Amino acid sequence: MQSSPTPQRPLVLGSTSPYRRELLQRLRLPFTVAAPDVDETALPGETPHALALRLARAKAHAVAAQHPGAVVIGSDQVADLAGHALGKPGSHERAAAQLALMSGHTVIFQTAVAVVCHATGFEQVDLAPVEVRFRALSEDEIERYLRAEQPYDCAGSAKSEGLGISLLDAIVSDDPTALIGLPLIRTCRLLRAAGLVLP
Repeated sequence: MQSSPTPQRPLVLGSTSPYRRELLQRLRLPFTVAAPDVDETALPGETPHALALRLARAKAHAVAAQHPGAVVIGSDQVADLAGHALGKPGSHERAAAQLALMSGHTVIFQTAVAVVCHATGFEQVDLAPVEVRFRALSEDEIERYLRAEQPYDCAGSAKSEGLGISLLDAIVSDDPTALIGLPLIRTCRLLRAAGLVLP
């Protein structure tokens, strides 16, 4: 006779990103969403990968403070152009400036994920860097792309899962969903370590 499965701790995604929510749904685990209240300003001299790691951890802990019995996922992504952090542009003008800067260059999208549970004292953080090589882009290409997709809520101003793929020469990654916002291979590893059963 099979024993009944042990009930799993509740899972909370500490993010209001629709992209992360959609990715986490692939794991078919029930979860709720909570908005982390975290200042995302970089510290003086902070590198893009250090910023992504710190913010992922801070977001997870901010939400875990409100849900101490839950397993909480926090994540953050920073576009790293030669050591300079590029965040979400927020406007057409800033997005155009970002894409002009990245044109013809390689950008490392530093995507960090943290899983914490205050009740058990669990905390693990991981980073999934994704190397993205941009084509040389003309002003017209940039304008046409931005008018079509309006990716103003995406770090680096390009949605690789959409029309943004046309701006790129190559993507190099060992965790293919990281560029969209949540590295699911690493997330699964951390969730298992926290005691959740997958699949």
